[in-house]
Parts: sequence; C-alpha cells; structure tokens
Amino acid sequence: MHILLTGGTGLIGRALCKHLAAEGHQLTVWSRRPDQVAALCGAQVQGVASLQQLDGQPVDAIINLAGAPIADRPWTAKRKAVLWASRVGLTEQLVEWLGQQAHKPMVLISGSAVGWYGDGGDTLVTEQSPPNLEYTHTLCDAWEAAARRASAHGIRVCLLRTGLVLAPDGGFLSRLLLPFKLGLGGPIGKGQHFMPWVHRDDMVGVIIHLLHNADAKGAFNAVAPNPVSNREFARTLGKALKRPAVLPLPAPLLKLGLGEMSRLLLTGQRAVPEKILEQGYSFKFSDLETALNDVINH
Repeated sequence: MHILLTGGTGLIGRALCKHLAAEGHQLTVWSRRPDQVAALCGAQVQGVASLQQLDGQPVDAIINLAGAPIADRPWTAKRKAVLWASRVGLTEQLVEWLGQQAHKPMVLISGSAVGWYGDGGDTLVTEQSPPNLEYTHTLCDAWEAAARRASAHGIRVCLLRTGLVLAPDGGFLSRLLLPFKLGLGGPIGKGQHFMPWVHRDDMVGVIIHLLHNADAKGAFNAVAPNPVSNREFARTLGKALKRPAVLPLPAPLLKLGLGEMSRLLLTGQRAVPEKILEQGYSFKFSDLETALNDVINH
C-alpha cells in the first residue's frame, strides 16, 4: 500500500515507519521538516511539506498521528490554540484534501487520547463509557469529529484513544527517569488516580491490526489491559530502577506551577482496551513491570 502518515517523525511514528517499511509499503510523511524525514524514519520514506505534492498520487491508507505535545507547557490561551490547530485544524485540512482526491484511501486511522473521557476516577472505562466534560474531552472530541467526517467519503475511520506510551527514546517516561534514578521519585498527589499505559511495540501493533482489519472502525482504547494507579506505577518504576520511590509530589505545588494542566498529572482513567481485544489483538506487554524492564533495559 501507499500509506500517508502525519506525525511520522514522532515517538510512535518513527517506530511505525520502520515496521511498515519492513512490510514493504510505500510511505510518505507529511511534515513541517520534510528534509529530516529520511534520517528519522528511514531512507526509503518520502517527506512532503504539503498535501498538494501528492495530488494525483493514489494513497491507500492514512495514519494521522500529528499533534503538538500536550504536557510540555501550561495551557495558556496561546498554547491551547496551538494544541487545537495541530490536532483539529490539521485533521480538518487532511480530510478536506482527501475528499478532493479521485482515489480515496480505504482507511483513516486518526489519533486521539484517553483524555476524551476526562477524569474517570476508579471506574472501569471502556469505549462505551461516557465522558466527563473538561478541556481534554473538548479537545479530543473535536479532533475525533474532524476525523469522522472522512466516513462521508466512504472511508473506514478508526480513532486511537491513546494512553501513556512507554518507549526507550522519549515520551513522558524520559522525564521521570532522572528523578527516579536519583531516588527522588514517588507518587503524584495521593497517587490514587489511574495511569492507562501502553508499550510502544503494542501501540504500533494496534495500529497495524486496525490497518489490516477491514471490520474495525470507531474509537479504540489504545492502552494495555492492566491500568495501574499512579502509586503503583511509581513503585514499579522504582523497582525496575532499583531505587526507592516514596517521595510524593504535592498536588498544591503542581496546581500552583501548572494551573489547569496539572489535571493531566492529578487525574486519570482506568481505561481498558475492550474493543481491540474483541477484534483479536494480543498484547505483547500486558504487565507493567515487564514493559518497564523492557524499555529501561532496551
């Protein structure tokens, strides 16, 4: 297949490109820095700066993973505009473009996040669960709605409600390693909120599964089957690093420093991947300790 990717140079996209290239697919990455695509994604991967460069070239599938990092800085009005444009705006542009093409792709696999559900407390969250209305839901819901419009063109649409991705070369885990290695890690706030996580290998595996499964459509929780509390995550990470992990990070301090964005660190979802399991996907990493050991010893 000829597969078009956005976010191809990111944490998930780089690994996905290597896997898809090994399967023999032709890959094109839409990027703000197309000259860097080959170095980051593989020599055979083409980078384009605009979709118009692909006009007249049949694209068989689209994997839309683009989005500015949501946890890099406080959610000021300016930052929220960037988050919206890089997710909702880009997806709208993508769907409008593909609607103009004579050859329509078979499938659009588009990013979202478990933040769609808002704070789920300790209630088990499946794809059928209703959301709690807050900023992350508003952002993810508009993002998903933009992607769903592709179905009007006869395109199968799958939505990835992604959890925290564990990888050896970046992502949220890279920010935790130094304080935990220094013995300064521990639970955040009371540590009771859940952390839906997924190993990057399984994140790639879920995408590949959805790509090839013609019956798959709608939203999928892209998370491992066993979410853990923040306290349990800290304990398991400390064990993997052979360091104590008992120093709590006070919630008031986070709220003072990060404002509304502190909710990313103080709330969570006990999300499980009900639909992808029903579709027959088998997780390589279901246990957090095994996943963390694999990533840390990579």
